[in-house]
Amino acid sequence: MSGPPQRYERSDQLHRRASRHAPGGVHSNVRLAGQRIFFESADGPWLHSVDGDDYVDYLLGQGPNFLGHAPEPVVRAVHEASRKGVIFGGQHELEIEASELVCSTLRWPDMVRFCVSGTEAVQAAFRLARAVTGRTKIVRFEGHYHGWLDNVLTAPGDDGWGVASAGQLPSHLDDFVVLPWNDADRVAAALADDGERIAAVVMEPVMINAGVIEPLPGYLERVRELCTSHGVVLIFDEVLSGFRLGLDGAAGHYGVTPDLATYAKALAAGWPVAALAGRAELMERFGTGEVNHSGTFNGSVVATAAVKASLELLRADPPYAAIEEHGTALMAGIRELGQTYGVPLRAAGLPAAFHVSFGDADVVDYRTLQQLDLARYEDLAEALVDNGVWVAPRGVWYVSAAHGAVELDAALTRFGKALTEWT
Repeated sequence: MSGPPQRYERSDQLHRRASRHAPGGVHSNVRLAGQRIFFESADGPWLHSVDGDDYVDYLLGQGPNFLGHAPEPVVRAVHEASRKGVIFGGQHELEIEASELVCSTLRWPDMVRFCVSGTEAVQAAFRLARAVTGRTKIVRFEGHYHGWLDNVLTAPGDDGWGVASAGQLPSHLDDFVVLPWNDADRVAAALADDGERIAAVVMEPVMINAGVIEPLPGYLERVRELCTSHGVVLIFDEVLSGFRLGLDGAAGHYGVTPDLATYAKALAAGWPVAALAGRAELMERFGTGEVNHSGTFNGSVVATAAVKASLELLRADPPYAAIEEHGTALMAGIRELGQTYGVPLRAAGLPAAFHVSFGDADVVDYRTLQQLDLARYEDLAEALVDNGVWVAPRGVWYVSAAHGAVELDAALTRFGKALTEWT
């Protein structure tokens, strides 16, 4: 392993070249933040840059590399399957095998529809919920992320939650009711006041995207009961939590079953594939053609081969106990470093995904998350990257099945060196 990176000459050259034909030099605005480092390879929990530096990776491609980078059994399965063709414009047996595995692994859904991105899966869930209920409005929650499209991308403002981007039409958010999370009484009031127009309640069952905040005891159960009593479709956005918290995701982890749920990220070991899963009486509306859900690349050979291989690996050798041990030790080590260096480091969440920042607030939702010093962590994140720990400025750390004792030692050693230089 090389020492901490001191310069990014080759990355700087490539960024200037990239900026000539790609806006900002990137192909996702998420990558506008943080260091503009270019990578040439990755293996397991490590990234290797064009500048000759290595990074222990706790971003994992924003979450998808749950098995680590380029897991050999999945790479092999995708390669072998793609040699027979990638897109048939018709059905193939891998679609069936992957669908069966998704449903049997999660245990609760009857049916699944594959698509390409989590953003798309969420839109399919909304359309289906509106079709089966005949209603239009959807309850969602502050700080929960459901994609970048006009009708879901939101940001806080002086007058509540509204558009987050230039060119985004405020009217596209008119059918959404935005509530604070972890407050079941607010959900009850919204359904009591406007239940006849509310088609669905959508949430991250654990709020990973912003702060990795768990549901309060009884919260998911109460919302489930409210949705059932009002004939409202309960949608879990498990794009981040699915297969990460366990084979049956957050639904299994917390013991609450939704009507529909979306999956992506950890579903296919890094390949771009997502899924909408749900109860048969809802999902069958797609099969009759009553509700349209289309896509040229849905259920492709490559996607379903990756899903099948990934889930077979997770089922044959579940990594969750090792991930819990690693994540727990890593959070404890970060807190200890904070004490050693006299800074109020906070590491909280779940072993498979946790949040690092500064402060000691009792965080239960997006509003209380703002009581932490998030800007200070963004500054520290740059120092962590400079010292070979690849993390996101927003504070979410992901642990993979590939992280072990070597990576734990490297992460804490490099974290300590970053604090030495930064404080």
